[in-house]
Amino acid sequence: MKGVVYNILQEVISRDYGEDTWDDLLDRAGLDGAYTSLGSYPDEELMRLVAAASEALDTPADDIVRWFGREALPVFHRAHGELFAAHDSTRSFVLTLNEIIHPQVRKLYPGAYVPEFDFDTSSEEVLLMGYRSPRRLCAFAEGLLQGSAAHFGERVAIEQPVCMNRGDEKCVLKLQFTR
Repeated sequence: MKGVVYNILQEVISRDYGEDTWDDLLDRAGLDGAYTSLGSYPDEELMRLVAAASEALDTPADDIVRWFGREALPVFHRAHGELFAAHDSTRSFVLTLNEIIHPQVRKLYPGAYVPEFDFDTSSEEVLLMGYRSPRRLCAFAEGLLQGSAAHFGERVAIEQPVCMNRGDEKCVLKLQFTR
């Protein structure tokens, strides 16, 4: 995983819980925390940080990951506002993940691995979003969707009838956006 992810995690944890909390989580996870934005680090280190936060906050790991996605979105916007500028809704923004956003991520962070998405746009009311990744961080995707909806002044209802973490081939997120 690219170091920028760890940098953002450190930023949002320090902002919401204080610098000492970040240091405590690193200690609990047995990590040194020296992450450079362009460096690549084992995914397992993120999982150790999530496990440490889950234990410290007595909160399920998926809730920690979802919170991180939700809180990371404004940081992404601050750094890459141009990717949001052409959109006035979450749906419009999300539908650019494969063609615009992820290629830009790969350009900015060479070697970055991004998940694969597919979309069923046959309904105006419901967007079905397929998610595939060996990392199985669908909770992070949910958090990013919640953060995106907040950015665009919307709410998003998310159901996940299919999930890789329950043994399915991919995750399917059923999304309904309202203003």
